[in-house]
Amino acid sequence: MTISNFNLQPEFLENETIKLIPLQENHFEALYELASDPLVWEQHPIKDRYKKDVFKPFFEGAIGSKGAFLILDKKTNEVIGTTRFYDYNSEKSNVGIGFTFIGRKFWGGPYNAATKKLLIEYAFQTVNSILFHVGAENFRSQKAVLKLGAVKINEMVFSHNGVDLPHFEYELKKD
Repeated sequence: MTISNFNLQPEFLENETIKLIPLQENHFEALYELASDPLVWEQHPIKDRYKKDVFKPFFEGAIGSKGAFLILDKKTNEVIGTTRFYDYNSEKSNVGIGFTFIGRKFWGGPYNAATKKLLIEYAFQTVNSILFHVGAENFRSQKAVLKLGAVKINEMVFSHNGVDLPHFEYELKKD
């Protein structure tokens, strides 16, 4: 399998609940409006990402990844959040799904599950497993990936601005 077999950023993915479109520079303000809520980042390893100067590098990293999407409500076209594919490994036949955040207005609804389901179905056309890296204190996200059927396989540390942040790695294998 070669790297060209998996497209990190297809033009358009959708299901009955959401649409995913490639993230673009002009999406910054709409996303930052959702991201500026401190409660969105409360359990996240980078708790001050609600500040514009902290959110901007996150957004720029998403654009630069060439694997990020804007999440839209399919019925209303309202911006819900963002997510992305990352770290595609053709030899191991896996890819990461993450860097997801959803505006608080959309919590508890079908949106996160619909987003993950869409990305998983797309990825499993090419890869055999999906990895999720979740902050050790992000209990909401840990619960969400366990609900998908992922299994915790590792504990690791990611360094961000010189600060070591503990994370858990989960894996979801293709049936």
